Amino acid sequence: MLESMAAPFVISPPERRELAKMANSRSARSEDGRRARIVLDLGRGLSLRAISGSERCSVNTVRLWRDRFREDRLAGLYSRHRGRQPTPGREKLEARIIDWTLHRKPSGGATQWSTRSLARELGTTQTHVSQVWRKAGLQPHRLRRYMASNDPDFEAKAADVIGLYLNPPVNAAVFSVDEKSAIQALDRLDPVLPLSPGRAERHGFEYYRHGTLSLYAALDVRTGQVVGKTSARHTSAEFVAFLADVVATQPADKEIHIIVDNLSAHKTKRVAAFLAEHPNVTVHYTPTYSSWLNQVEIWFSKIQRDLIARGIFESRNDLKRKIMRYIRSHNANAKPFKWTYRNIAHRITA
Repeated sequence: MLESMAAPFVISPPERRELAKMANSRSARSEDGRRARIVLDLGRGLSLRAISGSERCSVNTVRLWRDRFREDRLAGLYSRHRGRQPTPGREKLEARIIDWTLHRKPSGGATQWSTRSLARELGTTQTHVSQVWRKAGLQPHRLRRYMASNDPDFEAKAADVIGLYLNPPVNAAVFSVDEKSAIQALDRLDPVLPLSPGRAERHGFEYYRHGTLSLYAALDVRTGQVVGKTSARHTSAEFVAFLADVVATQPADKEIHIIVDNLSAHKTKRVAAFLAEHPNVTVHYTPTYSSWLNQVEIWFSKIQRDLIARGIFESRNDLKRKIMRYIRSHNANAKPFKWTYRNIAHRITA
C-alpha cells in the first residue's frame, strides 16, 4: 500500500513536548535524539524518504520507529535488546566462582584471589569473575579489622554507659573523658603549595618535630561542649588534676558521672583518693576494648581531621594555642552527639 494512503500520524501535545526535549538534549544518546526527530518529522507530515535523507538513515529505519511509536508511543522509542542465550553450564561456573572465592586460597602464597588469578584457575574471563563478584557482593581485596571485647561483664558495663547517654540522672552532669596522647607538633620544612583548581593542597614530605603534647578532654554529653587541657606528660597525676578541673566547672553539690576507659592511669590510688574526697563524683568504666562506647572519641576524631592531621605547628606552645582555640570555637556552636541504635535487634540489656 502507498505511504500516502496510510493512516494519519498523530502526536499529542504532551508527547510533542517530551519528543522536543529528547531531540534537543545534549546529555541524551544521539540515537535517542534521532528517533525523536524522526517522530516529530512524521508528525509534521514529511515522507519517509524525506526523513531518511535528512537523518541520513534508511527508509526502513524511519518505518521501524514510526511503527514502534504507533504501537507503544514514547515507550516504543527505547532500544530493545533480546540479549544472548545463557551459556550452558553458566550457573555451575558461577557457583564454583563463589565457592572458590569463599573457601579456597590461591596457590603461590597469595592471601586472596584477584579476578585474573581466579579466572585463570577456573578457565573463564576476568570480566565474568568480576560480574559474579559484583552480583554476589564479594570484595576479596578489602579487609576490615575489629577488636572483640573479652570483658565478662561487657553487657552490664555497656548498658550502664549507654543508659547515661540515653537517660542520664536528673540534675546530674555526665562527662565522657579521655586523653589523646603523643600529639606531635610537626613543622614542615618546605612551603605548603595551596589548593588550586585541579590540584590538591600539597605538603612537603620532610618535617621537623618540636615535641609532643597530650590532650585531656571531657565532653559534656548533654550540651556537646568540651573541657580541654594540654599536658607535656601523660600520668595519673595529670589525669587527677584534670578531673579536678572538670569538677570545678560544676556546682559543689552537683552529682557528676565520669565515663572513662580501662587505661591503667584511670585506676590508680591517686584516682581512688580523689573519688573518696569527692563523693558526688562517680566513675563508670567502659568494657575492655570498647573505646567506641566513649563519646569523646568521636570528638577526638573530629579534631584530628580538622586540625591535627594537616596542621603546621612551629612549637609545642603553638600546638597548645591552636588546640585551645579550636576548643573555644567548638564550644561556641557545640551540639550533643545523638546516641542511637541502628538495629534494635542488637539492643544491649543489663
